[in-house]
Amino acid sequence: MHDEKQWLSVIGIGEEGLNELSAPARKLINSAEFIIGGHRQLAMIPNSTQEKIPWPSPISSLVEKLEKFRGRQTCVLATGDPLSFGIGSTLSRIFSMAEMQIIPSLSASTLICARKGWPHNDADFISLHGRPISTLETFLRPKGKLIILSNDGQTPSIVAEFLTTRGYGASDITVFEHMNGTKERCFAGEASSWKHEPGVAFNTIAVDLQCTDIKALKTRAPGLPDNAFIHDGQITKREVRAATLSILEPFPGALLWDIGAGSGSIGIEWMRTDHRCQAIAIEENPQRAMNIATNVTQLGVPNLRIINGKAPSVLSKLPPPDAIFIGGGITTKGMLTKCWASLKTGGCLVANVMTIEGEAIVSKHQKKLGGDLTRISISNLDNIGAKQAWRPSIPITQWKVQKPIPSARRHR
Repeated sequence: MHDEKQWLSVIGIGEEGLNELSAPARKLINSAEFIIGGHRQLAMIPNSTQEKIPWPSPISSLVEKLEKFRGRQTCVLATGDPLSFGIGSTLSRIFSMAEMQIIPSLSASTLICARKGWPHNDADFISLHGRPISTLETFLRPKGKLIILSNDGQTPSIVAEFLTTRGYGASDITVFEHMNGTKERCFAGEASSWKHEPGVAFNTIAVDLQCTDIKALKTRAPGLPDNAFIHDGQITKREVRAATLSILEPFPGALLWDIGAGSGSIGIEWMRTDHRCQAIAIEENPQRAMNIATNVTQLGVPNLRIINGKAPSVLSKLPPPDAIFIGGGITTKGMLTKCWASLKTGGCLVANVMTIEGEAIVSKHQKKLGGDLTRISISNLDNIGAKQAWRPSIPITQWKVQKPIPSARRHR
């Protein structure tokens, strides 16, 4: 339903163009003073006095252009469902629904689920448009189902190669082109034997995952093996890492600062718990920062941000975090004070220390701020000559403290 105050409309268009649009969508297009879209979409609009504007480059400049049109009827044409990896997602974060309305067409995920007979909640929907192939890593699981928006016509071959190298070569791949149009076609094959020539640039891929290598399995639950990471020994060990992440309590969309990141294992596993989680790894050592860059690619979290610098001096320009992990550098002057001041209310700070000096700092702040202190001791079976015994690691003292929410805000 159109509100006179809604000057901005975002209309999703399918393969058949204007013919499949509803009457309200047609009315919005016809009444718009400005129409913005791709060349293919603009070509569908009959000649008129309306001003047709191709997508600006970079696309981020679209918001600036729309601000100039504020209050004048403006229509943005998108593909399929504008809120499904589309421009609608960006615009809805900037403009309120009191001034904007969105009318979707059928999304690629809806059409593929219909073609394959997949329940929507059984499939993961991923976009590789402008994203690295490593984005798929955290979605790999036996008997999983993937719906992938391609970057171009080469993407199906790249996906097939990636799946094969990751132990999923037996997976079935189906590529759909021109979905829901008169030119619709699909072609399929197994990842390990994929030989199809590149098709049209605008295509969508359905993957029925089949794992043939048990060593390829990587859980999203915290506690990957230490050898899953490239490191020089500066890594939070597997058992301690799993315990640490459990009390950091990641949730979708939460931002973590991983300070003294070493191999990046804490930040990486934080982001692997949910694709919406965010992390910033701060590491002073250049070689370790390079190791983190390799690990984020191999373990499927390419959006993890890496800062090669010394905390706390580099922290001032970072967005406030929901959680902070200090794995190194806690004895640096001002470290805990800066971290505590930066942490969002309700957020938690976790510090792991193994030295007497580190324990002294933690103990001092724990008396002031509260929180829980825990000693973690891990022993592993080892050979001593012809016999076996438990070899203990250096104990870890772990402090967790949550930043209180002011009572005035808590009761709102």
